[in-house]
Amino acid sequence: MPRQYQRQLKPSRRTDNNISSPIRRSEPKRSKRRDFLRLPWAGLLAISACCWVGYRQLATQFSEPQAIFVLGGSPDREKFAAGLALKYPDLPLWVSSGSPEEYSYWVFDQAGVDRQRLHLDYRAVDTLTNFTTLVDDLKKRGITSVYLVTSDYHMRRAQWIAEVIGSERGILFKIIPIPSDRSPEPILKALRDSGRAMVWLATGYTGESRQKNRELTEEPTKSKL
Repeated sequence: MPRQYQRQLKPSRRTDNNISSPIRRSEPKRSKRRDFLRLPWAGLLAISACCWVGYRQLATQFSEPQAIFVLGGSPDREKFAAGLALKYPDLPLWVSSGSPEEYSYWVFDQAGVDRQRLHLDYRAVDTLTNFTTLVDDLKKRGITSVYLVTSDYHMRRAQWIAEVIGSERGILFKIIPIPSDRSPEPILKALRDSGRAMVWLATGYTGESRQKNRELTEEPTKSKL
């Protein structure tokens, strides 16, 4: 074939490449468009969640607590709550699975807190059930805002559970952390128990039965010893 014809064919090959290249590049553009369509929904969900959290925090700041809610786990919490009760003499107190009854009464008696204001409840077996065993009792009494008292290292987990359950039950929790020398709990504990709180709202299941089964299986071994 003469050289002049070969030269004429070369541009045609370039044009073929130019024609085919946009077709190959069109597939990523379609996927980007699909991803772009999903972004507004994710953004709306994130904005809605932030607005709800902001509203809860703002409402909590301006609410007037009607009770003091103490999470058991350390004798220091009862002592701190007794001093708080003197600061707010008109508020009733609920202590969930705290120190033994005799000691708890002694702490509040020593502080001069009237026993009629005190409600000791021992149904809870963990932080989640601190809330699930008493939140409906508070709601029945028309209580919509409470002081939440627990140790500072324990407060994040307690607050997250309180937000999940309180949002559904219409109760605001104004936190009062008790200072301590301990470092905060791992964030995984807060994520785990706040997830359990969501499951409880949907199913009424907290995992308490597993704890009772463990106690039942441990009792025979203790008796043998």
